[in-house]
Amino acid sequence: MRVGVVGVQGDVSEHVDAVTRAIQTFGHTGDAFHVRRREDLARAQALTIPGGESTAISKLLMKLGLFDEIVRRAQEESMPILGTCAGCILLAKEGGPQAEKTETRLLGLMDMAVDRNAFGRQRESFEIDLAVEGLDRPFRGVFIRAPAIVRTWGRCRPLARYGDKIVLAREGNLIAAAFHPELSGDLRIHGWFLDLI
Repeated sequence: MRVGVVGVQGDVSEHVDAVTRAIQTFGHTGDAFHVRRREDLARAQALTIPGGESTAISKLLMKLGLFDEIVRRAQEESMPILGTCAGCILLAKEGGPQAEKTETRLLGLMDMAVDRNAFGRQRESFEIDLAVEGLDRPFRGVFIRAPAIVRTWGRCRPLARYGDKIVLAREGNLIAAAFHPELSGDLRIHGWFLDLI
């Protein structure tokens, strides 16, 4: 399997490392690599969109000619995508007032609305054990200037909550996490993702 990691901004190397370890741990063969050009995206069977700054990632995806091709492949080819933190924001159909204010163009692939800085600023980052539907034990959620999924509809299904906020959701071959599974050391969500390929 060939898994691309959007490599324009954010915690890209951590994602490449987590995907590489998950491929090995779950008995698959393949590799993870940076996606910065259309040629990189063309060879990817699946894609991860890392945490970082959603506005910057969106603008760079458009500048590099990747934005529309990601949307096309997700819609026409059901390409699996895992979006974490900023990636979660970009997968949403609604980004709220903050996305509008910064004119952040969203990929708009999942039936969900997000609140971009729902858990506060960088200094308010935290870790918490989450009960995740389908997992037999808690998953350590690492929240860094994290968004929250405030509403889902249609085919989008919440899989984990923290208080009244949804922090993990899935719609078909798309998984959105408000937290950073690549920083937890726990590869189970990546295992789900690889099973979609």
